[in-house]
Amino acid sequence: MKLIVGNKNYSSWSLRAWLFLAINDILFDEESIALSTENTRSEIAKHTSAGKVPVLHDNDLTVWDSLAICEYISEQYLNGKGWPADAKKRATARSCCAEMHSGFFTLRETIPMNCRAANRSVPITAGLQKEISRIDSIWTDLRVQNSNHGPWLFGAFSIADCMFAPVVFRFTTYNVAVSESSQKYMTSVLENPKMQLWLEQARKEVETIDSEEVGI
Repeated sequence: MKLIVGNKNYSSWSLRAWLFLAINDILFDEESIALSTENTRSEIAKHTSAGKVPVLHDNDLTVWDSLAICEYISEQYLNGKGWPADAKKRATARSCCAEMHSGFFTLRETIPMNCRAANRSVPITAGLQKEISRIDSIWTDLRVQNSNHGPWLFGAFSIADCMFAPVVFRFTTYNVAVSESSQKYMTSVLENPKMQLWLEQARKEVETIDSEEVGI
Protein backbone atom coordinates (compact mmCIF):
# COMPACT_ATOMS: atom_id res chain seq x y z
CA MET A 1 0.00 0.00 0.00
CA LYS A 2 1.30 3.46 -0.92
CA LEU A 3 -0.12 6.89 -0.10
CA ILE A 4 0.76 9.84 -2.32
CA VAL A 5 0.67 13.13 -0.42
CA GLY A 6 1.52 16.78 -0.97
CA ASN A 7 3.58 19.13 1.18
CA LYS A 8 2.87 18.28 4.78
CA ASN A 9 3.06 21.91 5.77
CA TYR A 10 0.19 22.90 3.48
CA SER A 11 -1.75 19.88 2.21
CA SER A 12 -4.79 19.60 4.44
CA TRP A 13 -6.41 16.88 2.33
CA SER A 14 -3.25 14.77 2.51
CA LEU A 15 -3.29 15.05 6.31
CA ARG A 16 -6.80 13.64 6.49
CA ALA A 17 -6.00 10.38 4.72
CA TRP A 18 -2.54 10.04 6.26
CA LEU A 19 -3.85 10.50 9.79
CA PHE A 20 -6.53 7.85 9.38
CA LEU A 21 -3.98 5.31 8.18
CA ALA A 22 -1.40 6.28 10.80
CA ILE A 23 -3.62 6.28 13.88
CA ASN A 24 -5.12 2.94 12.87
CA ASP A 25 -1.62 1.45 12.45
CA ILE A 26 -2.15 0.56 8.79
CA LEU A 27 1.23 -0.12 7.20
CA PHE A 28 1.86 1.95 4.09
CA ASP A 29 4.65 3.48 2.07
CA GLU A 30 4.58 7.17 1.41
CA GLU A 31 5.51 9.37 -1.52
CA SER A 32 5.47 13.15 -1.39
CA ILE A 33 4.87 15.45 -4.35
CA ALA A 34 5.75 19.11 -3.97
CA LEU A 35 2.71 21.25 -4.78
CA SER A 36 2.54 24.46 -6.81
CA THR A 37 5.62 23.70 -8.93
CA GLU A 38 6.02 23.34 -12.69
CA ASN A 39 6.27 19.57 -12.24
CA THR A 40 3.35 19.07 -9.85
CA ARG A 41 0.72 18.31 -12.46
CA SER A 42 2.86 15.77 -14.33
CA GLU A 43 3.96 14.05 -11.12
CA ILE A 44 0.40 13.68 -9.85
CA ALA A 45 -0.70 12.44 -13.28
CA LYS A 46 1.53 9.40 -12.77
CA HIS A 47 -0.88 8.35 -10.03
CA THR A 48 -4.31 9.73 -10.96
CA SER A 49 -5.99 11.76 -13.67
CA ALA A 50 -7.97 13.57 -10.96
CA GLY A 51 -5.04 15.97 -10.62
CA LYS A 52 -5.03 16.12 -6.82
CA VAL A 53 -3.51 14.45 -3.80
CA PRO A 54 -3.86 12.34 -1.77
CA VAL A 55 -3.96 9.14 -3.78
CA LEU A 56 -3.91 5.62 -2.34
CA HIS A 57 -2.52 2.64 -4.23
CA ASP A 58 -3.51 -0.73 -2.77
CA ASN A 59 -2.14 -3.42 -5.07
CA ASP A 60 -3.87 -2.76 -8.41
CA LEU A 61 -6.53 -0.45 -6.95
CA THR A 62 -6.23 3.35 -6.99
CA VAL A 63 -8.40 5.41 -4.64
CA TRP A 64 -8.36 9.21 -4.69
CA ASP A 65 -9.92 11.87 -2.45
CA SER A 66 -9.35 11.83 1.31
CA LEU A 67 -12.87 10.84 2.30
CA ALA A 68 -12.98 8.01 -0.22
CA ILE A 69 -9.61 6.73 1.02
CA CYS A 70 -10.79 6.77 4.64
CA GLU A 71 -14.02 5.00 3.70
CA TYR A 72 -12.11 2.34 1.77
CA ILE A 73 -9.67 1.66 4.61
CA SER A 74 -12.52 1.52 7.12
CA GLU A 75 -14.44 -1.01 5.06
CA GLN A 76 -11.58 -3.20 3.88
CA TYR A 77 -9.21 -3.20 6.84
CA LEU A 78 -11.04 -2.01 9.96
CA ASN A 79 -14.40 -3.76 9.80
CA GLY A 80 -16.12 -0.41 9.52
CA LYS A 81 -14.76 1.10 12.72
CA GLY A 82 -13.90 4.34 10.94
CA TRP A 83 -17.47 5.31 11.79
CA PRO A 84 -19.33 5.14 15.13
CA ALA A 85 -21.06 1.82 15.77
CA ASP A 86 -24.35 3.50 16.68
CA ALA A 87 -26.47 4.16 13.57
CA LYS A 88 -27.62 7.62 14.65
CA LYS A 89 -24.11 8.72 15.59
CA ARG A 90 -22.82 7.24 12.35
CA ALA A 91 -25.29 9.32 10.37
CA THR A 92 -24.27 12.43 12.31
CA ALA A 93 -20.58 11.70 11.73
CA ARG A 94 -21.17 11.31 8.00
CA SER A 95 -23.12 14.58 7.94
CA CYS A 96 -20.28 16.42 9.68
CA CYS A 97 -17.73 14.98 7.25
CA ALA A 98 -19.84 15.89 4.24
CA GLU A 99 -20.28 19.44 5.53
CA MET A 100 -16.53 19.83 6.04
CA HIS A 101 -15.78 18.23 2.69
CA SER A 102 -18.06 20.48 0.68
CA GLY A 103 -18.13 23.73 2.63
CA PHE A 104 -16.25 26.31 4.69
CA PHE A 105 -14.78 27.98 1.61
CA THR A 106 -14.10 31.29 3.35
CA LEU A 107 -12.12 29.52 6.06
CA ARG A 108 -10.12 27.56 3.48
CA GLU A 109 -9.19 30.70 1.55
CA THR A 110 -8.63 33.03 4.49
CA ILE A 111 -6.73 30.82 6.92
CA PRO A 112 -5.01 28.06 4.92
CA MET A 113 -3.25 25.26 6.76
CA ASN A 114 0.33 26.24 7.49
CA CYS A 115 1.80 23.95 10.13
CA ARG A 116 5.14 25.74 10.42
CA ALA A 117 3.59 29.16 11.04
CA ALA A 118 2.66 30.46 14.48
CA ASN A 119 0.93 33.49 15.90
CA ARG A 120 -0.37 34.62 12.51
CA SER A 121 -3.17 37.15 12.41
CA VAL A 122 -5.81 37.80 9.74
CA PRO A 123 -8.91 40.03 9.75
CA ILE A 124 -11.91 38.10 11.06
CA THR A 125 -14.65 39.05 8.62
CA ALA A 126 -18.29 38.31 9.27
CA GLY A 127 -18.18 35.45 6.77
CA LEU A 128 -15.10 33.90 8.38
CA GLN A 129 -16.54 34.26 11.88
CA LYS A 130 -19.73 32.53 10.77
CA GLU A 131 -17.76 29.49 9.63
CA ILE A 132 -15.55 29.50 12.73
CA SER A 133 -18.64 29.61 14.92
CA ARG A 134 -20.22 26.76 13.01
CA ILE A 135 -17.20 24.53 13.53
CA ASP A 136 -16.97 25.56 17.17
CA SER A 137 -20.62 24.60 17.58
CA ILE A 138 -20.11 21.20 15.95
CA TRP A 139 -17.15 20.39 18.15
CA THR A 140 -18.81 21.61 21.34
CA ASP A 141 -22.05 19.73 20.73
CA LEU A 142 -20.27 16.48 19.90
CA ARG A 143 -17.95 16.68 22.88
CA VAL A 144 -20.88 17.31 25.23
CA GLN A 145 -22.62 14.23 23.85
CA ASN A 146 -19.59 11.92 23.71
CA SER A 147 -17.03 13.08 26.29
CA ASN A 148 -17.70 10.07 28.51
CA HIS A 149 -16.67 7.69 25.74
CA GLY A 150 -13.25 9.06 24.82
CA PRO A 151 -11.41 12.24 23.77
CA TRP A 152 -12.47 12.35 20.11
CA LEU A 153 -15.57 13.91 18.56
CA PHE A 154 -17.56 10.69 18.86
CA GLY A 155 -15.60 9.30 21.78
CA ALA A 156 -13.49 6.85 19.78
CA PHE A 157 -11.35 8.08 16.90
CA SER A 158 -13.27 8.28 13.63
CA ILE A 159 -13.13 9.66 10.11
CA ALA A 160 -14.80 12.80 11.45
CA ASP A 161 -11.67 13.62 13.45
CA CYS A 162 -9.57 13.27 10.31
CA MET A 163 -11.79 15.66 8.42
CA PHE A 164 -11.42 18.33 11.11
CA ALA A 165 -7.74 17.74 11.95
CA PRO A 166 -6.48 20.39 9.47
CA VAL A 167 -8.87 22.89 11.06
CA VAL A 168 -7.16 22.25 14.40
CA PHE A 169 -3.85 23.23 12.82
CA ARG A 170 -5.48 26.27 11.19
CA PHE A 171 -7.07 27.51 14.41
CA THR A 172 -3.76 27.05 16.22
CA THR A 173 -1.71 28.93 13.61
CA TYR A 174 -4.07 31.91 13.56
CA ASN A 175 -4.97 31.92 17.28
CA VAL A 176 -8.66 31.52 16.55
CA ALA A 177 -10.85 31.95 19.63
CA VAL A 178 -13.16 29.01 20.35
CA SER A 179 -15.13 27.69 23.29
CA GLU A 180 -13.44 26.00 26.22
CA SER A 181 -14.80 22.64 25.10
CA SER A 182 -13.44 23.09 21.58
CA GLN A 183 -10.09 24.24 22.93
CA LYS A 184 -9.81 21.08 25.01
CA TYR A 185 -10.61 19.04 21.93
CA MET A 186 -7.94 20.88 19.94
CA THR A 187 -5.38 20.27 22.66
CA SER A 188 -6.18 16.56 22.67
CA VAL A 189 -5.84 16.34 18.89
CA LEU A 190 -2.58 18.29 18.83
CA GLU A 191 -1.06 16.12 21.55
CA ASN A 192 -1.72 12.92 19.62
CA PRO A 193 1.63 11.33 18.65
CA LYS A 194 0.65 10.96 15.00
CA MET A 195 -0.34 14.62 14.75
CA GLN A 196 2.97 15.50 16.38
CA LEU A 197 4.79 13.32 13.85
CA TRP A 198 3.06 15.08 10.95
CA LEU A 199 3.93 18.45 12.47
CA GLU A 200 7.56 17.45 12.99
CA GLN A 201 7.85 16.35 9.36
CA ALA A 202 6.07 19.48 8.11
CA ARG A 203 8.54 21.69 9.96
CA LYS A 204 11.45 19.97 8.22
CA GLU A 205 10.16 20.84 4.76
CA VAL A 206 11.88 23.72 3.01
CA GLU A 207 9.39 24.41 0.21
CA THR A 208 7.31 27.57 0.46
CA ILE A 209 4.04 28.27 -1.35
CA ASP A 210 3.64 32.03 -1.35
CA SER A 211 -0.14 31.94 -1.79
CA GLU A 212 -0.45 29.92 1.40
CA GLU A 213 1.67 32.27 3.48
CA VAL A 214 -1.00 34.63 4.72
CA GLY A 215 -1.38 36.72 7.85
CA ILE A 216 1.08 38.80 9.80
